[in-house]
Amino acid sequence: MSRLLRAAICLALLAALMAGLIYEVTWHPARHERMPVSCNAKDAAPPTLVPGQALKVMTWNIQYLAGKRYVFWYDMADGSGPDERPTPEDIAYNLDEVARVLRDEQPDIVLLQEVDDGAKNTDYVNQLALLQERVTDLYPCSTEAFYWKSDFVPDSHIYGSVGTKLATLSRFQIDKAERLQLPSPDGNLIGRQFEPKRALLVSYLPLSNGKHLAVVNTHLGDFKPGDDTVQRQVAATTQLLNAFEHAGTPWISGGDFNLLPQGQYQRLPAGQREHYAPDSELHTLWDKYPMIPSNEDVNGDEPRKWYTRFPNDPRVSGPDRTQDYLFYSPALKRIDAQVRQADTLLISDHLPVIARFLLPAGQ
Repeated sequence: MSRLLRAAICLALLAALMAGLIYEVTWHPARHERMPVSCNAKDAAPPTLVPGQALKVMTWNIQYLAGKRYVFWYDMADGSGPDERPTPEDIAYNLDEVARVLRDEQPDIVLLQEVDDGAKNTDYVNQLALLQERVTDLYPCSTEAFYWKSDFVPDSHIYGSVGTKLATLSRFQIDKAERLQLPSPDGNLIGRQFEPKRALLVSYLPLSNGKHLAVVNTHLGDFKPGDDTVQRQVAATTQLLNAFEHAGTPWISGGDFNLLPQGQYQRLPAGQREHYAPDSELHTLWDKYPMIPSNEDVNGDEPRKWYTRFPNDPRVSGPDRTQDYLFYSPALKRIDAQVRQADTLLISDHLPVIARFLLPAGQ
């Protein structure tokens, strides 16, 4: 056997070994998965929704309980943020703060994003389990789904495991839940194995008339010039909501969409626009379905009260944009809505969006 052939065989074996190792430490979810639902009520079964009733819903990206005392490496466009992780003390404090807000607002359904579990930079803690210990009397039912998971990420700022989940908490019964994979960037075959795999977490809450309310929780990806991934993710979300409408299933969809409402791009300083397209991809959704905050809200007399994002960026002194929304079926009626800002500015780089609806009376 020639020396050249032996070298080629060795390289092939090494490449196969590396590919196997990468596959072993990374995560490969199915495109459609049934997710476990936990409903633990001590005294009685959780109540069932009734057609025509009022329902209070909150969506909140809790930023893995990191808080506002940091500028993380990813907070700056050039990756120059000096901080890599929050302290255990800050995580514990912000956990109590999230629980405080939930107890004060007592929404019926809570949609959370960026909930860590098994991540090196947050000490491998299951943050949802810790939160549930504090609010279990309010939310007997829950479901969850990872959208970033790896035993090892070879990024110098991480150099260890990651684990980030969507979580839905409910005062009412949840019959079933599913995770639906969203489109991912095409990108580099190896690099994309370590990246988030965005998804929709869909929960089905029974109604007393035999139907269900579908509740969709999500956190879409970041905009990148020349990449249509976010556009495809919005299209996939819209397709699901269209299917619910066609089937006559009432629904609510919420989360961190990472996209601006109409007209807000032009009002941001030039240095803050790099993560957004001038024409928001979100128009695919708002053209068809009502949105909170609506374009009328954010372009009205008091646009600041509808800002949901306060970046950990030293150039930004307060909330200055909207990225988090609740969409809902036209069969539901909006009663009222707000972004809770006054006492949540230091808990996360996102602020909770809260709305009350009337469910359709139905038959």
